[in-house]
Amino acid sequence: MGYRKGYYKKDGTYVQGHFANTRSRSYTKKNSGCILIFLLSVLIGSVISCSESSETSDVTSNTPSSNCPTKTCGNFSSQSAAQSTYNSNKTCYKNLDSDGDGIACENLSK
Repeated sequence: MGYRKGYYKKDGTYVQGHFANTRSRSYTKKNSGCILIFLLSVLIGSVISCSESSETSDVTSNTPSSNCPTKTCGNFSSQSAAQSTYNSNKTCYKNLDSDGDGIACENLSK
């Protein structure tokens, strides 16, 4: 911005000196909005990446397995006992069914 001196127009009127914008008329502050949006997205991204959501998902995934007793086919004397235990909670005793066909400890005698 610069100071413009006073001057007379062609019709004889006097224009007092004033500050004038020296930038071109096509220049606007249109980039300030883009910068603001960029800074907000960086801020939100850093908050999301620093959140504890990954730790809480690990804790919740470990919680059900800690409530389940660890049993293998060696803990059962017969296949029917292993099958009834497997049927009581299939997610907890999924290690009793090695091939995933729904029959627990197939190698034990019935």
